[in-house]
Amino acid sequence: MMSKLEPQPHTQLTPEIGTDSAIIMGDPARVGKAAKLMEHVQEWADNREYRSVIGEYRGKRILAMSTGIGAPSAGIGVEELHRVGVRKVIRVGSAGAMQKEIGLGELVIAEGVVRDDGLSKKYVPDIYPAVPSYRLMALAHKYAPQAVYGIVRSHDGFYVDGNAETEAFWSGKGIVADDMESGILMVIGRQRGMETLSILNNVVLYQGDLADGVNSLVGGDELMAKGEEASLRLALDILSDSEGDEK
Repeated sequence: MMSKLEPQPHTQLTPEIGTDSAIIMGDPARVGKAAKLMEHVQEWADNREYRSVIGEYRGKRILAMSTGIGAPSAGIGVEELHRVGVRKVIRVGSAGAMQKEIGLGELVIAEGVVRDDGLSKKYVPDIYPAVPSYRLMALAHKYAPQAVYGIVRSHDGFYVDGNAETEAFWSGKGIVADDMESGILMVIGRQRGMETLSILNNVVLYQGDLADGVNSLVGGDELMAKGEEASLRLALDILSDSEGDEK
């Protein structure tokens, strides 16, 4: 049996992180970008896909941690965050637009998620909804009223045969964007009593080239780089807002 102070096996987190609030992201490089927006930053761990730092933003102590790609690794990260006392988790990630009017670098905030991943079905039946915290969502509207709000779809793979047809189907149902981790975040969050939210930076135009979009993000394309910073700042603003604290 693990001691409370023994590091979690994958993330290497312990309750000594001293915060109830975290930002998670797929890309370990994005952790460094989050760190530049905070003060008194302390490197915590760098193990497998889980790189973490702790800093302060407007006086609030916040953890920033990467989780790698997809639901399985994100799920492990969220479970281990719960075990060390984190109660509010905001995902700051990238997404592909599912509607033509959504531009590169625009922020998409998930009001709910189509759970088209495999892992979340191991937690709850297909009919169980994946929805964010009302309180965190209200704060998102406060700080980013101009963002795109709607239902996103979380899936398991970019290179699956028939992806174009699948995306066309869900686009026709009003889905605004695709990602890979929002669904599992919200499902585990509800099961563990955590508040969650997903803020996504659009890096691929609808029916655009996936590889070009991801490579542009890696290369720092101006619109997407601005969207990435805006998404990080929004998450920090929400987590540091005292109105988001439990009464």
